[in-house]
Amino acid sequence: MDRPSANHRDPWFPPFFKECLEDTKFLFQSKEGTPFIFPGTGTGGWEAALTNTLSPGDKVLTFRYGQFSHLWCDMMERLGLDVQCIETRWGDGACEETIKKILSEDKDQKIKAVCVVQNETTTGVTSDIKKCREAMDAAGHPALLMVDGVSSIGAMEFRFDDWKVDLAVTGSQKAMSIPTGLGLVCASPKAMELSKSAKLNRVYYDFKDQTATNPSGNTPYTPSIPLLYGLRESIGLLRSEGMENVWARHNRLATGVRKAVAAWGLELLCDNPRWASDSLTVIKMPEGSVDTGKIVALAYNKYNMSIGVGLSKVAGKVFRIGHLGNMDDIMCLSSLAGVEMVLLDAGIKITPGAGVGAAVKYFQETAAPAIPTRAVVDI
Repeated sequence: MDRPSANHRDPWFPPFFKECLEDTKFLFQSKEGTPFIFPGTGTGGWEAALTNTLSPGDKVLTFRYGQFSHLWCDMMERLGLDVQCIETRWGDGACEETIKKILSEDKDQKIKAVCVVQNETTTGVTSDIKKCREAMDAAGHPALLMVDGVSSIGAMEFRFDDWKVDLAVTGSQKAMSIPTGLGLVCASPKAMELSKSAKLNRVYYDFKDQTATNPSGNTPYTPSIPLLYGLRESIGLLRSEGMENVWARHNRLATGVRKAVAAWGLELLCDNPRWASDSLTVIKMPEGSVDTGKIVALAYNKYNMSIGVGLSKVAGKVFRIGHLGNMDDIMCLSSLAGVEMVLLDAGIKITPGAGVGAAVKYFQETAAPAIPTRAVVDI
């Protein structure tokens, strides 16, 4: 990314941008989908998914179980959609049986889309998109399946084609480990067909402007050249590691962090293992203890470490440890050591080294004999 911007109307750009689009399909694990790269964020991707496939008054089914699912619900309502929002405990995910029941009862098929946040960053909860699709199929319902994968795609298992996802959205700043500024969308052939008749207003995020220019390697407006270079390098790293290995690495890091939390004697906001996120871990503070906003501020001010605050309904009650993107065992252990120091400073009764020790034990016991590109050393 450390390069000057360049004129995207010069001959070098079209082949470069075509490669970016193909890389994006790989990220979504799709061969059939149409990729879009918007200068924007995941929120812009949400708007693109909704406005290009739905019309005013269309009914959508969704769940609210964290700040980001809440914000997506809010966008749906403000766009003029009829939103059936299932209020869910902050710490649980999308219930597949609820999806099946509601869709089975929708005899007139008024519901046009089911919208699910795969990984709710507020709560450390991951919904099972594959099972959501199976529930939709069991109900025999034609609704679109839309997925917010902003903090999951590129870190956790996601299979656009195999799971018959119709629209998926992610951003550049999470698992891609590059700055905020790209909103990435993948649309199924079914979604693309519906975009021809969708009546919600759209301008900047109109698929039509992209499909008129992208096939020739061009864009309808100025792209962010440095971010596109970053995207290519980031997805190149994922390709070289292999997506199955990427998903396994994130699961292993997350398991190590969860073992550390258990050794501290603390609890996760997500108390059902089936929902546990491999992108981040959200930790509850004991009732009546310190405001977690102060823990986050202390980590930053004293140790130059950034951990996540609790948001909205869980503000002051939890803090968040991220473990996605460009991270390995040693980086993760460093973060856990910093968290231990902050917890001790805050007067939380933990044993120094307990969490780090639990993670060290797990990582050491589960580590490969050597990094794939390096030789095994016999001792």
